[in-house]
Amino acid sequence: MCPELINKFDDVNAFIKETTPSPVDGSQKAVLNRKGNQFFNDGKIEDARRIFMTTNYTDGLSRIGDYYKSEGRNIEALKMYWLAPNKKKSSMIIEELAGIIHNMIKDTSIKTSE
Repeated sequence: MCPELINKFDDVNAFIKETTPSPVDGSQKAVLNRKGNQFFNDGKIEDARRIFMTTNYTDGLSRIGDYYKSEGRNIEALKMYWLAPNKKKSSMIIEELAGIIHNMIKDTSIKTSE
């Protein structure tokens, strides 16, 4: 692969971490999810994200992904959609990123062949 292309990316948060959440019983999960929803509605997105990841609240994770996508944070959005799992939304971002990478490789190939 072209070094110029690789140098355009850093390795901070480059991977999607998949974990199995610690067991939380139903009543605890409901209380935590309500608190996470409250945080989300109050704009405390990272606090909400931590709770939703702990409880594996798929709807909450998708909403966090939607928030990140609206902020242009597609990699973070993809992580949330992947954990949700929301295949429809994660596939859309994967296709978009694949198109960007394709164009970058194409542009790099044109420049190096001259």
